[in-house]
Amino acid sequence: MSIVLQGSTSGSVTLQEPAVAGTTVLDLPATSGNVVVDSATQTLTNKSIAATQLTGTIAAARLPAGSVLQVVQTVKTDTFTMSSSTFADITGLSVSITPSSSSNKILVLANVNHVGTTTTSASGIRLMRNSTAIGIGDASGSRPRTSGGESYGNYGVTLTGDAVMFLDSPATTSATTYKIQIQAYSSTAYVNRSQVDTDNNAYYRGMSSITVMEISA
Repeated sequence: MSIVLQGSTSGSVTLQEPAVAGTTVLDLPATSGNVVVDSATQTLTNKSIAATQLTGTIAAARLPAGSVLQVVQTVKTDTFTMSSSTFADITGLSVSITPSSSSNKILVLANVNHVGTTTTSASGIRLMRNSTAIGIGDASGSRPRTSGGESYGNYGVTLTGDAVMFLDSPATTSATTYKIQIQAYSSTAYVNRSQVDTDNNAYYRGMSSITVMEISA
């Protein structure tokens, strides 16, 4: 048995007894904006709302521009040493993120504790997106292009914190790796430790980190 409530328009409402005993189905016409409630499965479908919102997740497209969609971080607490005038990756100081839209941007925040040897050698760092250097200074002769300032040792005890902040536009939805490279001028560069690094309270150990945030366009 069924009960039909019908007006003069095409938007009729049918209250129909379902095949399963003890349940109720309210069946509305399948036009845009209708809500269908099926108590047999306890589901709610609103045809005008994105499917992701029905599961409790707000669709990224509904957020205002400048919203933070995801955050990924890597922290390096061990030390690293290198002796090369060619930029090289700092082991363990990279992070990968997969943008949800190619129009979104990636905000990169990095802090690197590094130093060269006493007075004779500097160390410099640069930010990389995969294999491409980004956020670096202009080319000028043979001067190295870096993302952070050079750091000289001071009696072997100096440890300098160098900050990098850069808003990147990778234009991709593929997994993207951001990392920090370091270069040593003339001698050796150290990360998270001083040159001398004697085991007493005059020589510091530090930590370095790199954080990436996806920002909606």
